[in-house]
Amino acid sequence: MFLPKYPDNPTPPPSHAHTPAEPVPMRRPAPQISVTTGAVAAVLVGGVVLTALLAAVAVTAVSVAVAAVVLRSMLRDQHRR
Repeated sequence: MFLPKYPDNPTPPPSHAHTPAEPVPMRRPAPQISVTTGAVAAVLVGGVVLTALLAAVAVTAVSVAVAAVVLRSMLRDQHRR
């Protein structure tokens, strides 16, 4: 997808009569990073799963806390009688 397209019949480079005073440093092409749709989907699915697990843990913690408060209140009322 992001690969360069080369011409079918390359033309020879033009010849120059002069020589440069200093050698020009070679430029290296930047590395091509290819991100596939599968990788993007995997990251999104992983994020959704981790978010769902975190929400499940939070809901469980809140329900356990509410149950503990209710049981404590019931036991305290029973000890007063």
